[in-house]
Amino acid sequence: MRAVVLEDFAGPLEVREIDRPTPGEGQVLVRVHASGVNPLDTKIRAGRAAHARVRPPAVLGMDLAGQVVETGAGVSGFTPGDEVYGLTGGVGDLQGSLAQFAAVDARLLARKPATLSMREAAALPLAVITAWEGLVDRAGVRAGQKVLVHGGAGGVGSVAVQIAAARGAEVFATASAARTPLVRRLGAVPIDYTSVPVDRYVAEHTGGAGFDIVFDTVGGPVLDASFEAVRTYTGHVVSALGWGTHALAPLSFRAATYSGIFTLLPMLTGRGREHHGEILREAAALVDEGKLRPLLDGTRYTLADVADAHRSVESGTADGKVVVDVEP
Repeated sequence: MRAVVLEDFAGPLEVREIDRPTPGEGQVLVRVHASGVNPLDTKIRAGRAAHARVRPPAVLGMDLAGQVVETGAGVSGFTPGDEVYGLTGGVGDLQGSLAQFAAVDARLLARKPATLSMREAAALPLAVITAWEGLVDRAGVRAGQKVLVHGGAGGVGSVAVQIAAARGAEVFATASAARTPLVRRLGAVPIDYTSVPVDRYVAEHTGGAGFDIVFDTVGGPVLDASFEAVRTYTGHVVSALGWGTHALAPLSFRAATYSGIFTLLPMLTGRGREHHGEILREAAALVDEGKLRPLLDGTRYTLADVADAHRSVESGTADGKVVVDVEP
């Protein structure tokens, strides 16, 4: 089969012929139609993601959408011909999705939303699992709460806005001035972080009480700002980017709580993988109910263009999630 292989960190991504995998026990063989490109993929390629534990030569690509062609022993719930999507590889020793076929743990998969194309479905898994783990699993988002999403126009942020809104919360989201119309269309009250300081938007939107949930998708100083924006006693800050050194005093002074998210953990350890499948099934239902849509960049890439796809993500020029067409 054809696959994009990384021979050395920071080296070129080259299309090679490699052996087609055979599904083992608990695995399904998927013909990959589309592969999502995430910022983490570019960091892995550059050798700047030790937490992903990739050893070249490796096939990168974490998100996929495709069709089941074969099932291994012990697999139930999937049969050949099923259209599926998932966050399935490209980290640890798991083959990635930039290949014509991938043998993947069936627990990491769910049936593709019926109302999405393969390209659209491949844009969702990492973003939707990260957002769901933060908002639902850690913070227990529910109707009546005020939720602030930092980076509401980004890949994870845009999905988080829609999930919080679908669960009945009143959603606010930070974005640049140019992106505020998009944030509003997604269902959130936009906050221009370039011109409105934390104390002002906390006062304006919560009467100074703070937000019930603050979901940080940006990290760095934005995580520090999150500690200042959360509600006293009952507030919860969740972050997908906890790198760096942060003072916890502002959070402690509010007697609020914090959770970190490490979406790759089930893939790296093998523990808890079935929950990824559960999240994707819940997300598929939201999609098919019209409550969740991915933001997709319109540029088309093939396996031969993966380097260009990575450059688009690295440069920040993509307008939505970048997706590679593996099989038309």
